[in-house]
Amino acid sequence: MPKSLKQYYKLELKSYHYEYLIGNLDSAWNHLERAHVLGQKYPFEHSFVHWKMLFYGFKIKSFKEIIGQIPRLLIGGVKSFVGKIPIGNTGGANVPPLKPLPIEKDIREIFIKVGL
Repeated sequence: MPKSLKQYYKLELKSYHYEYLIGNLDSAWNHLERAHVLGQKYPFEHSFVHWKMLFYGFKIKSFKEIIGQIPRLLIGGVKSFVGKIPIGNTGGANVPPLKPLPIEKDIREIFIKVGL
């Protein structure tokens, strides 16, 4: 992941962690989804977000999220490595894993700012 993009990815993860710790779980999840969109082209970062999503599933006791994250965790990094990712997909079990989604305006602006 380019250093210029990594700062935004890390900020989303930091925001996730903060919101998670204070119990704002919906907001925490939103930050994980945003980190997923930012990092999905990069195998390590992509897999790491799915790892966090798996543990989030345990936290909220969502069988659907836990089961949905296991294949994403196993395959997501590989798909990133070979360049076969659904752009904009937010990574949760509530979204089909191969479905592209619109990218939020501010995230599109980040991609433009860092030259991607």
